[in-house]
Amino acid sequence: MKKEDSITFIKLLKETYPEATCSLDFSSPFELVVAVMLSAQCTDERVNKTTPHLFNRCKTIQDFMNIDIHELEKLIHPCGFYKNKAKNIKLCAKQIIENFGGEVPHTMQELTSLAGIGRKSANVILLEVFGIAEGIAVDTHVKRISNLVGLSKQKEPEKIEQDLLKIFPKEYLKDINHILVWHGRNTCIARNPKCSICPVNSLCKFYKIKN
Repeated sequence: MKKEDSITFIKLLKETYPEATCSLDFSSPFELVVAVMLSAQCTDERVNKTTPHLFNRCKTIQDFMNIDIHELEKLIHPCGFYKNKAKNIKLCAKQIIENFGGEVPHTMQELTSLAGIGRKSANVILLEVFGIAEGIAVDTHVKRISNLVGLSKQKEPEKIEQDLLKIFPKEYLKDINHILVWHGRNTCIARNPKCSICPVNSLCKFYKIKN
């Protein structure tokens, strides 16, 4: 996709989804860290139903570090992969306390040094907590849409991110992830994309091939 088309693409989607924001509920930086971890292989809706009880039980990073692993597993069980997630949450809390003075770090390198935090999660945390749009969080929606539209031919999230960073001007980075996620949930649905009403179908490789 050409630069001018990429700008048109984003502007059209911004007009379509002006309310597009992060769907995860949180009230502190570490709550978002935990919510992002829980969202792996799980819907944001399910995470948001689970975290109120969790955050009521664990109000500080120290609480997450000290909670019994079995109690934590029980609290986050609905989000799936609860044993691995519980282990990572406790270890991540311990790392932040011991290595960063109890404050969630705000660089990509520091965030990805934490248990359970990869580049995608770090991108979300940087943007939502610190307002830093350094990259693009490539989740299942972003990956699918990028491949369908023709933004990237890559399959690995980090390679897709690099393709997107080459296409979209830096000033649009803060909008791209939210917009593509909302587009994937509402229009470019995995099993049944609503191509006929898609606001960017004229720029979509899949639509052009299909028609």
